[in-house]
Amino acid sequence: MATDPSMVDPLAEAETAPPVVEPGQRKRLSKWRLYGRRFTRNRPAVGGVVIFVLLVLFALFGPLFAKYDHVELDFLALSDPPSPEHWFGTNNAGNDLYAMVVVGLQRSLLIAVVVATGTTILSAVIGTAAAYFGGRIERVALFVIHFLMVAPTFLLLAMMSNSSGGDWKVIALVLILVSWFFQARTIWTLSLSLREREFVHAARYMGVPGLRIVFRHLIPNIGSLLVINFTLGVVGAVMAETGLSFLGFGVKLPDVSLGSLIGIGASSISSSPWMFYFPAAALTLLTVSMALIADGLRDALDPTSAAGGRA
Repeated sequence: MATDPSMVDPLAEAETAPPVVEPGQRKRLSKWRLYGRRFTRNRPAVGGVVIFVLLVLFALFGPLFAKYDHVELDFLALSDPPSPEHWFGTNNAGNDLYAMVVVGLQRSLLIAVVVATGTTILSAVIGTAAAYFGGRIERVALFVIHFLMVAPTFLLLAMMSNSSGGDWKVIALVLILVSWFFQARTIWTLSLSLREREFVHAARYMGVPGLRIVFRHLIPNIGSLLVINFTLGVVGAVMAETGLSFLGFGVKLPDVSLGSLIGIGASSISSSPWMFYFPAAALTLLTVSMALIADGLRDALDPTSAAGGRA
């Protein structure tokens, strides 16, 4: 049955009609969409993402194209330069360098992600909890942070990692234990102002437990800083692991990492330069890409930065 146009409710029709955007009015963007638009306008940061994705794909699917395993020996090709049989050449024992670089990149990426995740979580919880609870908890946390900041952490790291026998899981755990306090100090400083905000006082007056305020109100409000800390933590973890392995305190054979490969290749750079250049190139691409991503995230998440342009 046809409906009389005069009987249509104008209020109901207005509710179902699509919103009208005035000619001079811009559509409001969500926060994360705005961040994404600012990030994609930073060409070096986008280039860093492309390089990092390619490195991850190389680490994941590189073994499918390897003709040899990284522990397999070719006694007919000792210290051979790059060739169709061995794309990156071989080392003094006859190991295929292509397979070793792929495995070394996998191990370095795994250590970097585990360490960056652990340090980000640990520093966020300790820094915000110390700022919110104050009193004795804050004094103890700051004492530990300041003590570790002046302690010879590299010597502690070298001794503890050397006793691990080259196990990458122990090395990652040790790197987390000696790397979280710098970030925690910064987060504590920032959280001192957050704990005086109205939403924190309102949650406290409503009887919300302190730990829930820390996890539900303080930590989410420093999410942009945590994202930047994570990306920079990946770079720091890669460099720390590389330094340890280069000095012989990190990953040990038969397991390999980019740092251990660079340490081995540095001793024969004059006679077999490909043993040094290929793992060094992979390490350089990894650290540069993460540095570009971190720089782009900082500009995208900082509302006062003009590097991301106007959304």
